Parts: sequence; structure tokens; C-alpha cells
Amino acid sequence: MRETSRETVRKIGALLVSATVLASLAGCGKMPTADELVGNTSGAAVTDCPVPSAKNEDFKGTIRIAWQAIPNADLIVKDKGLLEACLPNATIQWSQFNSGGDVIQAFGSNSLDIGLAGSSPAVRAASAPLNLPVKVIWIHDIIGDAESLVARGGNYKSIKDLAGKNIAVPFGSTSHFSLLSALHNAGMNETSVNLINLDPDKMSAAWTRGEIDAAWVWDPVLSTLKADGGTIVTSSAATAKTGSATYDMELATDAFITANPKVMETWTAVENYAAGLISSKTNDSAESISTILGNSVADVKKQFKGYTYPQAKDQSDIFHGQLPGIFKDTAEFLKTQGSLDKVSADYSSVLYTDAIDHVAKQ
Repeated sequence: MRETSRETVRKIGALLVSATVLASLAGCGKMPTADELVGNTSGAAVTDCPVPSAKNEDFKGTIRIAWQAIPNADLIVKDKGLLEACLPNATIQWSQFNSGGDVIQAFGSNSLDIGLAGSSPAVRAASAPLNLPVKVIWIHDIIGDAESLVARGGNYKSIKDLAGKNIAVPFGSTSHFSLLSALHNAGMNETSVNLINLDPDKMSAAWTRGEIDAAWVWDPVLSTLKADGGTIVTSSAATAKTGSATYDMELATDAFITANPKVMETWTAVENYAAGLISSKTNDSAESISTILGNSVADVKKQFKGYTYPQAKDQSDIFHGQLPGIFKDTAEFLKTQGSLDKVSADYSSVLYTDAIDHVAKQ
């Protein structure tokens, strides 16, 4: 991560809250990074809540939030301290995770209240055998070319050309789901290639050592592999056209939602505001995200093109419309791959729409 004046402020603030956050992160089974130690002081100082009607001074509890290195509005909220500004008496604890599968595990151990995971992990969480008490509360982005299959060397025209090759992907992620879908569409299956379960932050080293021939992954790792001789074979945009659309989503525990419906409205209003900034203030949004990801503003702006960022009004339609069906289709596919024991009859019960509907009307 780049050193900036903003990062310096974060590290100073971390010294003031490190003891509290260390204790909370111990439940996640991993040591915190310097950024995670920031806790309630993360991001640039924001004097006023950008959505005054959503400001909540009554909540005085702690919110444990999982974030991932994905260029969407969640990173703008984190960088600018927007949630802290709108929940001024709350303690916000941000913890970074490498994939949705890791986030789901943390939910399973009751280490999180809110966290980002892809649609595939979300469906797994809501289905047997996990049946976790969580609900989907937001769509951060609809994934397109931002998640792609990149191959090292060779003259690969399609995924069929990678038969027998070593392909890295984070198991349980949306990339994993898209990869399995692509194999299925090509008349192949997971035994047609050598699948390697690898977190994105380990892929570059494995790529350099020649241990993997390809990877299905997202930015910033995707861009790194492309710059190191990689070529795009196919993408999540292509698998979406064949009926396997994927999303980055936010989940929250049933217990937290039930106890804090007003906090959910604040959280949703802040994320909705930040999502709007991506189109209305693109440069500023890219700068916020680049501060966290450590890449250039220009790179982030290119990454924006690989996603669609729906706001609350569109999301309300999606949640009440096609999303339950998409979840069921995803579950049926995952069951054929042995990832689920049973497909639920209706997935509308795992979608929390109250906060989205409230914000959409504002």
C-alpha cells in the first residue's frame, strides 16, 4: 500500500485503538494488518454526514465489518470515513478478507456483523448444509469483465485449450462459480483441468514461479497478471450472458439486522451515496479507492468499466424481481457441482429489503 499523508494519519490513529481491535480480530483467526488496526479512525476525516437524514447518534455499539480489495463504493465509504460520520457514537471495526469464502467462514464463527461476499458464497451461506443466519442487504456491483480467466503464455483461444492445465481460483468465490460455469458450457468439468485453491494475494508469486498456467481472478491481481504476459481467455461477462450472472454483495447477520433496523438504514444510505459518487465524481472516487488498493487512479478508473454499480432504486427492483430466481439458478448449478446439499424452494427469505426500499424512496 502506498504511503500517503492520509495513510500516515491512519497509522497514528491506529495506535489509539489497536488494543480494542486486536481483541475483536482474534475471533477471526488471523492477525490484523496495519489498516485493520485503524478501527473507528479509518479513512479521511469527515466532519459531516453526507446524508443528513440518515445520521444516527443513538447507536453506541460496535459494528464488525468485512471488506475486500474490490473497486466499489464500499472502499469509498471506508476511505472517507462516511460510516463513522453518520454513526458518530459507534465503533466501526474494518477487517480485510481475501475472498467471499473466508467471509462466510467468519460469519459461521460469529466474528462479523456485516461483510462483503460474492453471490455464489452468499447462496452457499443461505443453503444446506451451512444454513447460516444471514441475509443479503445490498448489491455492491454486478460483475462483468472485472473478473476474468487470464492465461500465462501459449496461444489460448478458449477455455478448451486449457485442458489439463493448472488453473488457480479462490474456492467458493464468484470467480470459482464463473470458472465452473465456463467449463460446463464448454462441455468440460472440474476434472478437465487441475483446479488450485489459491487466494488472490498468492497468485502473482505462483504465476512467476510457473506453478499455475492460468487464474480466474479480479483486480488488482488480474491487471498484474495481464501485465506479466497474461492474456484474457474469457470473463464473467461472458458467463453472465449464458445465465450465470455474478455479483458482489453485502451480507448481515439476522441478529444484527433485527436489533438495529435504523443502523441498517444508515449503512444503506451511506453506501448508496458512495455508489453515486462513482459516476458523479469519478476522479475523486478513484482516488479514494487507489489509496486503499495501492494502485494508480488511472488503473481504478479502468477497473470501474468492468463493473456495474446499481443504486438503491434499481436494487429495490432487482431484489423484488429477478434476484430470488438468480439465487435459485445459482444454487441448482452449485448443487450439480457438489457444493450444496439441497436447493431451497424460495430464496426471497434470505433477502433483506426494508433498508433498500426505505432509501430508494428518499
